[in-house]
Amino acid sequence: MNKDRNCGLCGEKSCEDFRSSVKAGRKQTTDCPFYKSENAENGKEQENVDFHNNVYDFMLKPIGDEPSARKIIRPFRTDLIEKLDIKAGDIVVARPMGAGCPVTHVLRVYEVDDLAGLLYTWVVGPEYSRGKETKDIRAYAMVGFEGIAENIINTPKVGKTAGFMPKFCMLRLTHYGLVNKVLNTGEGLVVRIEDIHIAKI
Repeated sequence: MNKDRNCGLCGEKSCEDFRSSVKAGRKQTTDCPFYKSENAENGKEQENVDFHNNVYDFMLKPIGDEPSARKIIRPFRTDLIEKLDIKAGDIVVARPMGAGCPVTHVLRVYEVDDLAGLLYTWVVGPEYSRGKETKDIRAYAMVGFEGIAENIINTPKVGKTAGFMPKFCMLRLTHYGLVNKVLNTGEGLVVRIEDIHIAKI
């Protein structure tokens, strides 16, 4: 693999433990959900094809040195923002149930909008949260994403729907939404997409 994700989906605590189990014959390389995609130089990721062979328009990567593309969420219970005193810098744990995603996400909050009941976050993963305090909000709706578009097949346009792949997505599933910002910068094309789904509707 190009990098350690330490996601735990293989059943081991870390990628290092997984490699040890492979060497010892207790695991196979295919037990890692990222093995195939990250070791195929000209494979599915390069061709903008997801796990189910759906073609996506572009991949969404972080802006600058941010840990992931920006992810805007709304907790199912917005009162938890006040009840748990969620603020910038906090780590929240929850599943994007509104989109039907089965994976629990670990998110670092960088901005709180109390009036709209929104959390602006980065996906940081389980390794980042180990040994740190987390706040469990259980479930949320994905409101939007913002990041740099790369591997562009169809150029995103404001007011048009687009299929995209967040670079951190562990399931390699195309996300769909409505583009409402496209900004050409020195770093690349900054795109914001809202009304997020992980199935075509």
